[in-house]
Amino acid sequence: MSTTPLSGRALAALLPPVVAILIALVVGDLLILMFGQQPGAVYKLLLEGTWGNAYGFGQVLYKATTLIFTGLAVAVGLRAGLFNIGAESQLAAGGFAAALIGVALPGAFPGVVAVLLCMLAAALMGGLVGAVPGVLNARFGAHEVIVTIMLNFIVLAILNYIVAEHLHVPETLHTPAIKTGLIARLSDFIPGFHGSAANLSIIISFIFAAALGFYLFRMRGGYELRAVGLQPEAAEYGGVSVPGTWIRAMMISGALAGLGGINYVLGYKGYYEEGFAGGAGFLGIAVALVGRNHPAGVVLAALFFATLSQGGLAVHALVPKQFVDVLQGVVIISVATTVPEVRRALQARGLA
Repeated sequence: MSTTPLSGRALAALLPPVVAILIALVVGDLLILMFGQQPGAVYKLLLEGTWGNAYGFGQVLYKATTLIFTGLAVAVGLRAGLFNIGAESQLAAGGFAAALIGVALPGAFPGVVAVLLCMLAAALMGGLVGAVPGVLNARFGAHEVIVTIMLNFIVLAILNYIVAEHLHVPETLHTPAIKTGLIARLSDFIPGFHGSAANLSIIISFIFAAALGFYLFRMRGGYELRAVGLQPEAAEYGGVSVPGTWIRAMMISGALAGLGGINYVLGYKGYYEEGFAGGAGFLGIAVALVGRNHPAGVVLAALFFATLSQGGLAVHALVPKQFVDVLQGVVIISVATTVPEVRRALQARGLA
């Protein structure tokens, strides 16, 4: 059991992202002033275009949904000491599998069962893609970073070939529309969300975040996974199969990323389309880092990055769209640099 005070652990978890956001805001102020605008006016417009109206808030929820899944995927790998950079291809593979099942099922098939089958297909396909680097690492020592990077190109190329040559609707680059298994939009229940792509996948992402938290911190498998990530030699000495844990971690990671595909495929467009991931797999790395690899932190970080993404559209009239990209980069760099400094400061005060 850890002897670190609970308050110290809480501060060590919360301070780095808070400091990183404050640093990003200061840098953002300087950039805004360089563009000849007032920081207060820009940030006010950003908030009004996101959390300040139903449509903007709905778009934040929609963008955050995929980021929650990919952030959780990266977080699981990092907890096991593995760096999964393949969430982009795992996300695409999951969305493709969900679309295939949705197209294959007859229109009269029960919708709820169809959604569950599509989700299962997405998780299995994403988990399969994730298992490849896990097995290669465990059996042959192939570094998961290199393997996942290469798999991004391979998997996306294969999927694009299949769609372009065999499954696309004429004059498009997407699969036929799904007959059944679509996830309801939030606008079906809340009229204010009309026009927004937000759907019930956001609830599903919260459920999986809670389930992952329970697995990591309340179940033996999660304890073994974290133990391997902290000290694989000690974990192996304690009877944990390190290679088996690495494979399991990458499969779980891939499955979570694959499930992120349902947000677009089942909840928005109703078909798989080339390039639908839009970099969400790579941004999931930032979400996991800012969220400190904790499911609750990942959810908050996903909402934060989704707010910046949607807010960039709202403030485009005042500052260039690259402004938001710079803020995201500053947040990531700040988190990476403040974590050791916060730990040293807390240790010096006997809080960690």
